[in-house]
Amino acid sequence: MKKISIKSNTYVIPLLALCVSGAALAQTYPARTIRLVVPSAPGGGTDILGRALAAKLSEFLGHAVVVDNRAGAGTTIGIDNVAKAAPDGYTVLVSPSTLAINTWMFAKLPYDALRDLAPITQIATVPNVLIVHPSLPVKSVPEFIALARKQPGAINVGSAGIGTSPHLSLELFTHLAKINVVHVAYKGSGSALVAHLSGEISAQIPSLPSAMSHIRSQRLRPLGVTTAKRSPHLADVPAIGESVPGYEATQWFGFLAPANTPQPILDRLHQEAVRALKSPDLAKIMANEGAQIVASTPEQFGAYMRSETEKWGRIIKAAGIKPQ
Repeated sequence: MKKISIKSNTYVIPLLALCVSGAALAQTYPARTIRLVVPSAPGGGTDILGRALAAKLSEFLGHAVVVDNRAGAGTTIGIDNVAKAAPDGYTVLVSPSTLAINTWMFAKLPYDALRDLAPITQIATVPNVLIVHPSLPVKSVPEFIALARKQPGAINVGSAGIGTSPHLSLELFTHLAKINVVHVAYKGSGSALVAHLSGEISAQIPSLPSAMSHIRSQRLRPLGVTTAKRSPHLADVPAIGESVPGYEATQWFGFLAPANTPQPILDRLHQEAVRALKSPDLAKIMANEGAQIVASTPEQFGAYMRSETEKWGRIIKAAGIKPQ
């Protein structure tokens, strides 16, 4: 029988200890409340989906998952808060697709999304939707374009903030449609929707989840969705691309943790997040909000984040948007 040398033991023992500690960590996590950061104000699409996920995770993990809204600076404040948090599984993030956009919108970010965050799963994809206040005399995308060309610089169009998906959806729309409108940036989708309902702005292109209740109540009128095809949640509303060739802008939402979070914790979070996303009650909530569940693997989500970062870089450069 071959003897194991003392030198070999110096590698074997730490490896065994690592395996045991990893298994123990998976069994004991979580032991206290988890903070789920939403980098936008309450009421927006990210907040709605984040709260729905937090509720199910609380149930499945056996400890409270509390939503912490950290809005501002095009979601960078909330994202940076998580990127710099202790990698212990007790601070996690639900982020919109500004995670990929911010790389190109800011000359200097305090974090690197691809380096400082660990992807857990892509939660869902949703279209944004061009909506207008009933006082605006248009009922279709072509009518909106015609009015904007007739009255250049006269229509106030809001967004959730500079560099957000709603803002870039607007920039791509005005660029391809060759129209001139006034962009009004707010601190989150919730604030933009409040302003819209009051008539402070005439139009915006928020996420479908954040706008759905106002569309159903007919307080705001949908003209077109931003995805290449019509949304099954608004089957009668055309895609903007049907009137503006080449137009497409999909918003997505992801679940992440700080980089260097122990793998057993990431595995547990992924397991319970996918379980939550596939639960009938959460699926119903997502469908009601116009979201299509993805529930990808961490590897799939990581690859998607990289591809989206490259895509939005091309769009931002083509639109002539300068980093702040």
